[in-house]
This record gives sequence, C-alpha cells and structure tokens, in this order.
Amino acid sequence: MRAGWTSVLLLLAGLTASAFARADDPPRSCDVPAYLLTSDRPLTRVASAVKAGGPLDILVVGSRSSTIPGAEGDAYPARLQAALREKLPGITVNVSVELEPRKTAEDIAPGLGKLALAKKPTLVVWQTGTVDAIRSVDDDTFHDAIDHGVTALQNAGTDVVLMNMQYSPRTETMVSPTSYIDNMRVVAQQHDVPLFDRFAIMNHWNESGEFDLFSPVRGADLAKRVHNCLGRALSTFVIDTAHINPAELGTRR
Repeated sequence: MRAGWTSVLLLLAGLTASAFARADDPPRSCDVPAYLLTSDRPLTRVASAVKAGGPLDILVVGSRSSTIPGAEGDAYPARLQAALREKLPGITVNVSVELEPRKTAEDIAPGLGKLALAKKPTLVVWQTGTVDAIRSVDDDTFHDAIDHGVTALQNAGTDVVLMNMQYSPRTETMVSPTSYIDNMRVVAQQHDVPLFDRFAIMNHWNESGEFDLFSPVRGADLAKRVHNCLGRALSTFVIDTAHINPAELGTRR
C-alpha cells in the first residue's frame, strides 16, 4: 500500500514538474469560467489592507504541487504575487510559501494558528486534500481537521482561502477525490470562507483542450505555463472576492 501511495504522489507531483500539453502547443489563454473565479464569501481583511494602501501579505500553506523544483519563481505562488502587483498599483504585495509535503490535513491543522500568529499574514491560502485522498483518510477525520485548521486561522486574525487538489485524469482510477472536495466545500460554507476550486478549474482546462492533463510528456516550460495560469486565476479570485476595484487604486496616488 505504501508503494501505491508513493506512485500516486509521484504522478500527481509530476503534474507540476511535467508537461500539461504538447511542446508544440500555442500559448494558452488561461480562460476560466467566471463563476469559478469569485465567491460570495468576502475577504474583508484583504479588502481593508488594500484600502489602507497595503501591505498585502499572503501565506500559501501547500504541498509539492505548490512548487516547481528548481524554478520556484515560476510556481503559482510567485505568479500570484506578480499578478497581484501588476493588478494592484501602489500596493506592496508579498506572497510566501510554507511547504508541508506528504502531510494530511490532520497533520497540518494543529500548527496553523501558531504559524499565522508568527507570520501575521493578511490572507492564508491553505491548499490540501491530495495526501488525504491518497491515504483514504476517513471523511469525518478530514472534515474535522479542515474545520479545526480554519478555526485556528480565523482566531489568529487572518482571512482564509481553501484550495482543493489538482485534477488529474491519469489518477482517477487510483484516487477518489469527491468526498474530500465535498468536505472542503462544506467547511468553507460553515466558516464563511471562499474555496478556490483548483480541481474544477483544471478539469475545465482539460475538457476544453486548454491543457492536455493526460499527456505523459515531460517539460518544465509547460509546467511553468500551467502554474502561470493558476497564479493568474488565483489573483483574479482574490481581487474579485475581496470586491477590490483596481481602477480606483491609481486615482488615489
């Protein structure tokens, strides 16, 4: 069983360090349906920080799929930072990453409150669910871990965005993500926090032909392209969910 988990982890991690499309594919548009890029659950602290002129400090708590080994500046957290700096003129934006590889939500949740108090971010993006799905963690255990983690982050005074797992047609026969995705959605509703549906966004890209997520072809340049699209999508999600109008920022200076 441990060997099976390792195989799936390596396959999912390969989505970040391998090709998502053929090398001769044209540049991608990163199109995402509008309903996947906003939420009716507000990011009040993000809105207040931007209104005050910054800084906007974001902490991504994630796994190996938050990185591109050897090219961290091209991974989605760095692309998120670049996109927000471009879209929010005059606002200092800093995105940092706390990697928790091969850990379940239950492993991570107890330390989230202390982490937020130490780093004092405006927003924490908690990316989780993959390891839990691979290990078939009990649904109630997973739900309670997400619930405790979000509670700790909110008590520490930060906005929270939950981000679910990657979509991979190559792992569908080995991993069933549905209950974990559903539990994250339930906890997000219970705590009135937004959920960035990475799974649905990547599924859309695969079905629309934006990226071929089934392709086994390897290539760092293509991984960078996908991460760039994720960073751009997440920047739009943060801005729209916080109800920020970037056009108004330039008029204040």
